[in-house]
Amino acid sequence: MINNVLYRHGITTVVFGLAFVFSFIRVEAQDIKSVEDYEEADTLVEDTTKYIEENHELPWPQNIRARIDKLMESSIFTTSTVGMEIYDLTADSTIYTYNERQLMRPASTLKMIVAVTALDRLGSSYKYTTSLHYKGDIDSTTLTGDVYCKGGFDPAFNNSDMDMFVEAVKQLGIDTIRGDIYADVTMKDKDRLGEGWCWDDDNPVLSPLLINRKDEFVQYFKARLEKAGIYIDGEMKEGHTPYGAHEICRKERLLCDIMKRMMKRSDNLYAESMFYQLAADASTSRVTSARHGRQAVNRLITKFGLKLSHYYIADGSGLSLYNYVSPHMEVQFLRHAYANKSIYENLLPTMPIAGVDGTLSKRMRRGYAHENVKAKTGTVTGVSALAGYCTAANGHVLCFSIINMGIRHSSSGRNFQDRVCEALCCP
Repeated sequence: MINNVLYRHGITTVVFGLAFVFSFIRVEAQDIKSVEDYEEADTLVEDTTKYIEENHELPWPQNIRARIDKLMESSIFTTSTVGMEIYDLTADSTIYTYNERQLMRPASTLKMIVAVTALDRLGSSYKYTTSLHYKGDIDSTTLTGDVYCKGGFDPAFNNSDMDMFVEAVKQLGIDTIRGDIYADVTMKDKDRLGEGWCWDDDNPVLSPLLINRKDEFVQYFKARLEKAGIYIDGEMKEGHTPYGAHEICRKERLLCDIMKRMMKRSDNLYAESMFYQLAADASTSRVTSARHGRQAVNRLITKFGLKLSHYYIADGSGLSLYNYVSPHMEVQFLRHAYANKSIYENLLPTMPIAGVDGTLSKRMRRGYAHENVKAKTGTVTGVSALAGYCTAANGHVLCFSIINMGIRHSSSGRNFQDRVCEALCCP
């Protein structure tokens, strides 16, 4: 490919071409336009409807297998590969497998794994907490002491929440703070990028104290206090909230409120924040790291009877080049969620719905898969994935994981996945 580019366009085109590729490493982020706006048309020439009609008389689930076998004859697999596992949850049996234990990059389908783990370990009632404290003495209208903003990695903390913090300080009846404003970011280590992230990508900032997704909490807080007429005779620093500090106020947010955006819009920051909630729960030390988040996921992997040495979880969003899972492993997480009512009932509403919302809003807009498939998408350069649930025509609930790798255009993988889903849902 590089030789062809050099031949046709010269060195300059190569440079711009590589820049283009790197700019799309994270194509599922919140503010990036839909991938459909950039990719080429469907490369699958065959008509799925023809396969459905040809195998209409076969009994269940042979008809499903025959349909997918036909789809597997596509020419895209001369230059790419796919791993797939489809499981009948109602009948508790495997319907179809292909390269199901092959190690592959999950892209953002890793968010499904993080969501299931979080619901399993933390529960739907778990709350993210950002709190405000002071240490010192209040004499008339002056606080002689320091103020501490303690981060709990709430990615949704916004202007309204900050207004609440400022108002809480005003309620103390003070107009002067003779002390410093501290950012307590000791919830996690100092790494601000994930393992295996591309340094020049538009990565989320891994800070446990954010305002409007930016690492500017204390600066913003200080400015808002001064605007409210509170004079600050001190500096902005980082430090741990001391024992015995008085809590001024706190902002709590339910895990499921974070999970909805994380799954529907494939928000990488929200996924990383949830990964570090798992890390904090799994850690025995005060400061957490990605290693602790990985340990939380690994506990479920071990519970499923899978070997940890076969897989690697580097982050919570799927951005890392070092993440390796298999379709079989992803199906185990989907099966575990379905078998646990409290997990499934909270997970399913967060999944993008085919042709309706989230990252599936522009896919499967007609046919039997429309509004039926509820699944997490995943796209990074060279990889397209889909993992989730659907209901077959006979009423059986199915779960599936499909990971296409080595594809030049993500649309090729997406269209293959959509046709598999249609084959699963139609009569």
